[in-house]
Amino acid sequence: MKTEPNISRYCDQMELIRKRIEVVLYFEKRQGGSLYVASTIESVYLQFRKILELIAMASLIANKEVYSNEYKNFAGHWNARRILESLERLNPDFYPKPIMEEDNGSKLIDKEDGFLTREDFVTLYNACGAIMHTDNPYGDQTDYDDYFSQITKWRKLIIGLLNNHKIHLLNDPNMYVIHMQEAHDNKVHGYTFAPIPRGEQKST
Repeated sequence: MKTEPNISRYCDQMELIRKRIEVVLYFEKRQGGSLYVASTIESVYLQFRKILELIAMASLIANKEVYSNEYKNFAGHWNARRILESLERLNPDFYPKPIMEEDNGSKLIDKEDGFLTREDFVTLYNACGAIMHTDNPYGDQTDYDDYFSQITKWRKLIIGLLNNHKIHLLNDPNMYVIHMQEAHDNKVHGYTFAPIPRGEQKST
């Protein structure tokens, strides 16, 4: 099975995330805005929403039919927890696993904290949905200062999740290690770790 197109497509999805993180950082550092404070903060959370969708759907990229069907479900569904459960049924390893690398990449260590967990995903997804709705003039009003104060935290947690991570794509036996940025070209790169055939495995 040819896997190179699979990981290439996955890296393309990660490149889209990198661009959206740049937009978040642009607004976060007050390098620009969208005229009003409220619309600027809403623009940031729109980027977060798009980033979450890309994270959730990227592991299905190897299967066009499944991806297309699940994309339709995703577009019409607002319950983040159910979305993740649905994706997990399709691909139990759909969620990126953040790692640290030692010995020039020969040793992969799972990170224990400092990244966007699945529970964080649900929390942020719900926050993104809430801020996109118009306030009821007779109810509580959106606290834009609080939303703004959370931007740096969410951005760092997303970077902590994706900066170096491993992923399994749908119907693909390989594991892939993803670097969101490398110094020589500043682009996303993916590295293939193929399973060792049973007959070639070393006995212990």
